[in-house]
Amino acid sequence: MTDLNKLTLKEAREGLLSKKFTAVELTQSCLDRIKSLDKKLNSFVTVTGEDALKQAQSVDINLPLGGIPIAVKDNYLTKDIRTTASSRVLDNYLAQYDATTIKKLKNAGAIIIGKTNLDAWAHGSSTETSDYGPTLNPWNMEHLPGGSSGGSAAAVAADETIISVGSETAGSIRQPASWCGVVGFKPTYGRVSRYGVIAMKSSTDSPGPICKTVDDAANLLEIMSGSDPFDATSIDEPPWKKPELRQNLKGLKIGLPLSYFPPQTQPEVKEAILGAVETLKKLGAEIIELSDVLDPKYSIAVYTILQRSEVSSNLARFDGIRYGHDRSFFGTEAKRRIMLGTYSLSAGYYDAYYLKAQKVRTLICQDFDNQFKKVDAIIGPVSPTTALKIGASEGQSMFGEIQDMLVEPSSIAGLPGISIPCAFDKIGLPIGLQIMAPQKREDLVYQIAKLFEDNTDYHLERPKL
Repeated sequence: MTDLNKLTLKEAREGLLSKKFTAVELTQSCLDRIKSLDKKLNSFVTVTGEDALKQAQSVDINLPLGGIPIAVKDNYLTKDIRTTASSRVLDNYLAQYDATTIKKLKNAGAIIIGKTNLDAWAHGSSTETSDYGPTLNPWNMEHLPGGSSGGSAAAVAADETIISVGSETAGSIRQPASWCGVVGFKPTYGRVSRYGVIAMKSSTDSPGPICKTVDDAANLLEIMSGSDPFDATSIDEPPWKKPELRQNLKGLKIGLPLSYFPPQTQPEVKEAILGAVETLKKLGAEIIELSDVLDPKYSIAVYTILQRSEVSSNLARFDGIRYGHDRSFFGTEAKRRIMLGTYSLSAGYYDAYYLKAQKVRTLICQDFDNQFKKVDAIIGPVSPTTALKIGASEGQSMFGEIQDMLVEPSSIAGLPGISIPCAFDKIGLPIGLQIMAPQKREDLVYQIAKLFEDNTDYHLERPKL
């Protein structure tokens, strides 16, 4: 059987269990794809190669992910595999332990084939701030993959891996998933442990899956989720379980916020979302236009202040004494964020900036609470545009915040959300539909996304590489 790397998680599991191919053959197929593509695509910072094949030889394929190759964003600590956060500060850093999520993936039988590229320290939405060079978009290599989980999204879109994991702080799962035409499932804050994930903005960091289908993402989230005694912010509940699929969407009210189409929205993006609305209507959903949703532009300022403040604290540990190189190895973006965060937290400015941002964050959370009294879920574009060209972020200090403005509010509020392919623009770049629900309602996000996917063909399209 050829092109095993192109299989979904479900297909790969069925093939392994029926002995149509082996875990070694599946892993080798992904490694061959990486070898042929990645010098140009640059999805990976580190490829495990022989170690991955060695694991594949002895893996128990009866485990939930037994024999499945997985790509891991390079801000997850992985014992004995280099972890860099795409920064030269950690160029040769080997973690002494696995992140909780990595432990769960290994215990489930997953085979880590490599660590994927990201914006350094996850600072960005383009993967251009990586100290190891930008990742390119598999649909058009003149364009960006998004970020910060750009390497994970591009690796899935290019069939370099069967599944991958990313992390989202303000859109870093859903936005690159949208730009790369794959599925990115951002769970409720605390649903998946942050322990062992290099902290960026601790109060919104959310690890999650990036996959080829909604079912793949849901199946992976089941394994990643669950309470963790090492993470005080993890939800004290058993692992999330995928619910039964609904027959239709009858009885569901889905909100469409008019403020989620800002002036810079690409006409094809708006057209795609309105097309998705018609599909959801045919499935039985009642679509309700929401005219009073807090404008997402306010999330830009809130996120900017809070994120920079937490960055200035979280990056203080990287001083070159305990691990890694000294602070002269920080890139321009990291230095900019540290300085702005330190300023926001300094005496005389704390109340004016940080405290006020926290108050507005509360208003954003309250606004979602009010909207969910009227509707069961909310939909909209993931990003105002499709993937922009390489170099678009240069000289744009607020590039990430503007590209993420439509996913920032739900991340700030800790809500679950998903990005699924819903159309393509005139030059063939993917467009993503985001679905959001109240906290801990991943079941609703999954059901709506799965029914949409089952009644459209966008997820079946693959880039021509």
